[in-house]
Amino acid sequence: TRRPDPASARADDKMPERLGDRADRFGCDLRGDPDISVARVATLANAGEDALSFLASDAYTEQLPTSSAAAVVLAEEHANEAPGAVLVSPNPYATYARIAAVLHPEPLAPPGTHPGSSVDPAANVDPSASVGPNAVIAAGARIGAAAVVGPGAYVGPDCSVGEGARLHANVTLVRAVTLGARTIVHSGAVIGADGFGNAMTDSGWLKVPQVGGVRIGDDVEIGANTTIDCGAVEDTVIEDGVRIDNLCMIAHNVHVGAHTAMAAMVAVAGSTRIGARCMFAGRAGCVGHITICDDVVVSGMAVVSKNITEPGVYAGSFVAEKARDWARHVARFKRLDALAARVRKLEKT
Repeated sequence: TRRPDPASARADDKMPERLGDRADRFGCDLRGDPDISVARVATLANAGEDALSFLASDAYTEQLPTSSAAAVVLAEEHANEAPGAVLVSPNPYATYARIAAVLHPEPLAPPGTHPGSSVDPAANVDPSASVGPNAVIAAGARIGAAAVVGPGAYVGPDCSVGEGARLHANVTLVRAVTLGARTIVHSGAVIGADGFGNAMTDSGWLKVPQVGGVRIGDDVEIGANTTIDCGAVEDTVIEDGVRIDNLCMIAHNVHVGAHTAMAAMVAVAGSTRIGARCMFAGRAGCVGHITICDDVVVSGMAVVSKNITEPGVYAGSFVAEKARDWARHVARFKRLDALAARVRKLEKT
């Protein structure tokens, strides 16, 4: 399919919109001139008179009184501290995100298949989908309506890309991967590679065939250079609305519940089952074959080594401190066994 002129398929030019219209559209309480126009978003410190900003953390409260933003999205408790117009919202960050998506929309990808791509005749590509240069679509692959396959991306055999989903440049879907509607996969991610399945024999390691696939739900976002392995026998599953940051590792047969979020460098070992609405901070991890219930928060660098059956916040990492203090603490740790033996002896006495 020949692609049309990209100029004809780009997003409509952004037009400034009245602040009053923004407030009505996003359900905010406007305090200020409704005829103010905003055309972009910016931080409190760097916003100009045409920019919208937000306050969602007390760490930036001191910047609010001196901000030059045309308007600020914030909570009721800070409404009187801003020098200009405000949009009062019970969830300022979410409201800001919705407005920012309107002010800075994703560029529209032109429908059709780029002449420099390779699409197998046995693939099924919807006419409204966009396939970029050097992309490869293998036999048996299916690309849904309005989906985008970026430059250099690979969609392997029996993979399915849902309606409105977007694969950025150089994404790899290896085999038997299903992506739901509107799911976004960022550059360099590899989904469906073999899991780490090996059996020891007298002569060394024996590779265990990985024959499962990967099922990813609707409205999921997967970060750059993240890897999600295929299942060993059954599928690896990522449910709807999950957010996975860059450089994360999801091993074979893991099941991640809906709307769970994982920050950068989280690693989850094989056959772990994670509930809904969980949150994992950076570099947190899970050993394999455990279950984590819904609504669990795991702090940065903590490792979950057994089942969690009660919602809550779980931590286990050491924070940085002066090297000499850390060395002294380590020396004490090494003496704990001897100290425990002395205590037991004293208790017996």
